[in-house]
Amino acid sequence: MGGRDLVRSVKAVGSAGAAQGLRTVRAAWRRRRADARGLPPRGPERARVPGAVRDAEPGCGGGVVRFGRSELRIVVAVNGAVFWGWDGAGPEPLYALAGRCPDPDPRAVLEPDKDGGWRVVAERVTVAVSRYGAVEVRTPGGVPLRRDLPPRWWEPVGGGPARWSQRSEVAADARFFGLGGRASGPRLRDGAYRLWNTDPGRAFGPGDDPLYVTMPVQLVVADAGTHLVFHDNSWDGTVTLREGEEGVGSGHDLAGTSELRMTGGPLRCWVIVGTPARVAQTWASLTGAAALPPAWALGHHHARWGFGGEQEVRRIVAGYREHGLPLDAVHLDIDHYAAHQVFTVDQDRFPELPVLAEELRRDGIRLVSIVDPAVKAAPGNAVYDEGTAGSAFVRHASGNVVRGLVWPGEAVFPDFTHARVRQWWGGLYRERLAQGFAGFWHDMNEPTSFAAFGETTLPRSARHALEGRGGDHREAHNVYALCMARAGYEGLRDLTPEERPFVFSRSGWAGLQRYGGTWSGDVATGWPGLRASLSLVLGLGLCGVPYSGPDVGGFDGSPSPELYVRWFQLGSYLPLFRTHAGLWAGRREPWEFGPEVLRHARVALVERRRLLPYFVTLAHLARRTGAPYVRPLWWGTPEDRALRDCEDAFLLGDSLLVAPVLEPGASRRAVRLPRGRWYDTVTERAYEGPGQVLVDAPLSRIPVFARAGAVIPVRGEDGGLELEVWAPARGRTGGGLVVPDAGDGWEDPETECYTTRLRGGRVAVELERENGVGEPPRPLRVRGPAEG
Repeated sequence: MGGRDLVRSVKAVGSAGAAQGLRTVRAAWRRRRADARGLPPRGPERARVPGAVRDAEPGCGGGVVRFGRSELRIVVAVNGAVFWGWDGAGPEPLYALAGRCPDPDPRAVLEPDKDGGWRVVAERVTVAVSRYGAVEVRTPGGVPLRRDLPPRWWEPVGGGPARWSQRSEVAADARFFGLGGRASGPRLRDGAYRLWNTDPGRAFGPGDDPLYVTMPVQLVVADAGTHLVFHDNSWDGTVTLREGEEGVGSGHDLAGTSELRMTGGPLRCWVIVGTPARVAQTWASLTGAAALPPAWALGHHHARWGFGGEQEVRRIVAGYREHGLPLDAVHLDIDHYAAHQVFTVDQDRFPELPVLAEELRRDGIRLVSIVDPAVKAAPGNAVYDEGTAGSAFVRHASGNVVRGLVWPGEAVFPDFTHARVRQWWGGLYRERLAQGFAGFWHDMNEPTSFAAFGETTLPRSARHALEGRGGDHREAHNVYALCMARAGYEGLRDLTPEERPFVFSRSGWAGLQRYGGTWSGDVATGWPGLRASLSLVLGLGLCGVPYSGPDVGGFDGSPSPELYVRWFQLGSYLPLFRTHAGLWAGRREPWEFGPEVLRHARVALVERRRLLPYFVTLAHLARRTGAPYVRPLWWGTPEDRALRDCEDAFLLGDSLLVAPVLEPGASRRAVRLPRGRWYDTVTERAYEGPGQVLVDAPLSRIPVFARAGAVIPVRGEDGGLELEVWAPARGRTGGGLVVPDAGDGWEDPETECYTTRLRGGRVAVELERENGVGEPPRPLRVRGPAEG
């Protein structure tokens, strides 16, 4: 036993109680022994680089370039995405990609380049390969966007997976975004970012990394253009970023760098070049359209670990009703299980759960259930018995079932990388539906297994099916939650084919949006946690996961009334709007903070309800175009450097700009506006961008601006759909898209496209039709002065 592990073991026993502490110590040593037996020792390694170019073989969409010790395959797809893979790695779909790979672009040509290299020339991009294996991506005009230096591999002499590294250079003015859910973003500063989904085991803040959702997806924004790079490899790795420096006065710029180091797996990646909107659409075409949440999931959710029982749920729901606060969903945490066992109900606390669910549904409130992957390893537990009979659980290399320690105690873990296991697990949601649940949140699915020291997950040597290829947890870990989300989503599609499934997951990987969304996890209560909440939502949206949100108020502790209000106001403009807290945290009901907070929370809730048709429209547009609901301010003008560095405000769709208050004691704040005219939605005062303005931000509201000319679908006083129209500036036009949706089901409503302009001093609104234009079929409310 190492000295450090001995200290951790003693601390674990002392802090968690003797029985639980000893269990976590045993679990840690059991995992360590499993890896010592199941993973071969690393031993000596041999370094390798591609060597000098030998020849090339053209093919459809690109071709293969051969080097002395490696070969590189490059293919440009018809959607403009570029794939390249080293040493035989192909673009075949695994977990991130949806369906089959896009067809290669027959117009893309592999041809000789200068200095003995080669290049693939396509309509939207040129990819140049140097004679020693550097790969440079250029715009159609020939401007370099990124240069990947020749990779390096370290291969075990005795065989086994090779480690590798890839260093890339970007423009000095470039900014990095993405890499999944990062608390310190959305702009990623210099530093190392690990690619290993991790439960931090406590409430986290901006300095904690990695967290629950990591993805090898980077979005790089520079003056020359925007590009996304995705390394299709689910192994453990680290991305080290360093922003460049522009040589002020000297004329010598220092390039920004990104170095990716992976512990194994193939070296293959996709690169997409274009505007942010085009990049998002192409990325969605590769990884799949976002799941469409039912309309109620875009309302307000109330959750807590520790409701206690049915009467407490009824008390809280009655409180919302008594205080005139809209509520759309109530979430039950693990305390509603019988002894924390998944797919069970504690009959003492919830003796008539289906009756409660029906009562809530009659009031327009859905019940949402937590679902954990860990299954209590006890004969007589129906899920354990079924899974054991069907060989559904992850095993050691020896063939024995892997056991971990989670909330129910000794637990086993379904192997979601096996199609048969996913189908079995998806069928288990029948029990949840019978209890009256309408939605599901997946938790603890990194997967987490408690341990006193070391990693709190499964042994790296644990064996997984990996769709029949076979492999171990080193490859399966990061896609475990993605496969669980698939199991739940597809199971619900089969069990309730007329309804859109609602699934969101604490962990995931690239492609998670196909099955639902995610949330912040256990964000710490405090002003840094509030700022991290926005960072996570923005970063995940840029990685293709548009539906997410934080635990409003933070997971732990008791927020001050001011912090609670500011968090509530921010949450009301995010896709997932959910109050939630841990077992030992303070209350999160708005009325618990006094009459002033209650008044301000009511305003935010009423506005969220009014904007629900806009959120529904954004959900449809995210599914159809890949554009996230919540976007950075530079989304439409990535060439604006000031906007690239702005992290305290965001665009909600094309029409609204939201500037949350993220600091204590603020009653005013500076807001940077993109170009064009913007109206304060409360005062209707007009501001011109680009530029920075100072506006009032009293505790009663956060600044929200509407783009001049915008058409925003809102809920009228009678509950019907109305159009809120903001006057366009003189000499300019505006408009907006509206997707009228009943709220559930699989009908694909047509998109209504509106245009606005000033005509004779009045605002004219027209609906574009196939055979021309017509009058809007919905009530209009014009706001903002109709003047130049």
